[in-house]
Amino acid sequence: MANSADELLKRILVVDDETDVTELLDYKFRQAGYAVRALNDPLRAIGLARDFRPDLIILDMMMPELTGVQLLRMIRSDALLSDTPVIFLTAKGETADKVRGLESGADDYVTKPFDARELLLRAQALLRRAKSAAASPSTRLAAGALLLDIERHEVTAQGKPIELTATEFKLLRLLLERKGRVQSREELLSDVWNYSPDLETRTVDTHVRRLREKLGPGGDCIETVRGVGYRVAG
Repeated sequence: MANSADELLKRILVVDDETDVTELLDYKFRQAGYAVRALNDPLRAIGLARDFRPDLIILDMMMPELTGVQLLRMIRSDALLSDTPVIFLTAKGETADKVRGLESGADDYVTKPFDARELLLRAQALLRRAKSAAASPSTRLAAGALLLDIERHEVTAQGKPIELTATEFKLLRLLLERKGRVQSREELLSDVWNYSPDLETRTVDTHVRRLREKLGPGGDCIETVRGVGYRVAG
């Protein structure tokens, strides 16, 4: 577990295979008043993250052995870490790379070489956003004419009530809460079904198909991302 001093501060985890980058960010974020853990081995990142419980992760996109995209998928499928804001840090500046990073679940994207002050400001903005969301969580989630009321456990499409099973409701709620973010089949199995050993990824496809059928035209908001999984358009 994090030590008592760390618990008084916002915690930042930096994962980058370049030592000069981790040393720079470790210094800059500590100087700004954050508790920091930095490492150059992506294979150790999940274990450290689960122990440190960071409020924000800064993640290099291109690393040997385990890429940032692969690591981010592991983060998003981990119950303890799934909602942690993530900033991708990478030398790739092409639009396609940026889109790939954001679609894989990153909250922001900074291209190397970067200005440490800009990165700090982006990190602070994400932390403020996360704090605001935690302080006043919404009990109503919407996408187009589709509305899910968490407290009432009700779903309506174009004002008409929709009867869903508990699993369908949980699946739809998760997709709406992570609107705009692609959820892989593996992530959905973990977060909705808790990886029951008798389930396969086609279980997700079957439930999404039934959910779309029940929602009618409202089901169009659930997009299929070929070869990856599903998302509700942001």
